[in-house]
Amino acid sequence: MKAIITVVGRDTVGILAKVSAVCSDNNANIIDVTQSVLKDIFTMVMLVDISDLVSDFTDLQNALYALGDKIGMKIHVMHEDIFNSMHHI
Repeated sequence: MKAIITVVGRDTVGILAKVSAVCSDNNANIIDVTQSVLKDIFTMVMLVDISDLVSDFTDLQNALYALGDKIGMKIHVMHEDIFNSMHHI
């Protein structure tokens, strides 16, 4: 199982490290990541393997949402099944 994590907000030092740390704490393995900075706006999309989470998916979501609130970023976490359903024609 996989999940998609998106992060958007003002660029600051350590965003990737902080998001990666939450993934690591929950045993979510980062498969791929892309990031870009447009002027001072940071955007990142991560694909993570959630097959071996140490807790349930909701705990990972809540930890990343809390991180987003703490660092002033908008972080969204979506299970791949939801993502695929939304983009299926």
